[in-house]
Order: sequence, then structure tokens, then C-alpha cells
Amino acid sequence: MQVTALEIPGLVLFSQAQHHDHRGYFAETFRRNEFVTACGDVALVQDNVSWSQQGVLRGLHFQHRQPQGKLVQVLNGQVFDVAVDLRPDSACFGQHIGMRLTPGQSLWLPPGFAHGFYTLSDEAVVAYKCSAYFAPDDQYSIRFDDPTLAIDWPWLPDPFDPNQQLLIISDNDAKAPRLSELGLFS
Repeated sequence: MQVTALEIPGLVLFSQAQHHDHRGYFAETFRRNEFVTACGDVALVQDNVSWSQQGVLRGLHFQHRQPQGKLVQVLNGQVFDVAVDLRPDSACFGQHIGMRLTPGQSLWLPPGFAHGFYTLSDEAVVAYKCSAYFAPDDQYSIRFDDPTLAIDWPWLPDPFDPNQQLLIISDNDAKAPRLSELGLFS
């Protein structure tokens, strides 16, 4: 397993070897000892999985009082994954990293990051290991196109109107406020 520290401190990319043969492939997707060495002795307490069709954007989501660290992994398909640093004491506060994730890669976001992704393939299955339980009364979203974040999403063309971008988004995410409008980090 290859471990790469990314530009924003705390973000770590794990790249796993895939062993292919005529049946498909096999890969180890998580080794606690390597995770602890790279990320610290973090207890991962909840697993989540999402299925999304092409053009779905989920995020940017976070918990504020009970922040979740997330080990994000694409099981099938390809996504453009985004992590936004919301740690108040971080020199990188408000900065983000966006990258394509495919099977064989896992991205660790420590507690204090907002997370979102855009589905590039026909469909994608994304799994998350979380360091804190989901707290419905502590969930927040930041608008995906917040100009202060300036995320360069790799939009796909809408198959029915190539002059438009393909974007399928929840009402909650479409109505999310900008980071400056949240009032949580002043």
C-alpha cells in the first residue's frame, strides 16, 4: 500500500494494489496498522455507503460540534472528491483539495473537513469509514459553488443539452449557504 501525504496537512491518500486475473480483481482496502502509522490512532466507528448515478453531486457536508474524520473509498466507478479544511486553527482554513478517486484509492479526511463528490462514471459506489457517529442535529452543508472556495468541478455535459452541465443535487445541497454565511467560524 502506498501512502501519500497531501498538500493540506492531515489529508492522506492510500493507494492499494489490485491483483487482477480472469475472474476480476482482489485488493486489501484497509490495514489498521498502516492507517494508524499515517493518520494516528483514530477509532473508526461507523461505515456508510452511497450509490450515485452520473452527474450526482453530494456535499459539501460536515458536522461542526461532533466532527467526523472520514476514510473515503470508491468501490465502483469514478468520482471527483473534494475536501475543504474547516479546522479553525489551521493555516489552510477554507482551502480545498479536489481529486479524482477510483477503486484502489482511499482518502483520509481528519475531523474538521467538509466533504463532497461529483460522480464522473455512469454510476459510483462510495464507502466511508467515520470516526464519529452521524449526528442529525449537527449536520451542515456548504454551497458547492461558493465563489470563495473556487472549486474547479470537472462538469460533464448534460446529455439532453450539451450547452448545460450535468448536475443532479439534493434540495438541501442546492440551498446550502456559502461558508461565510454559516456563522460558525467567526
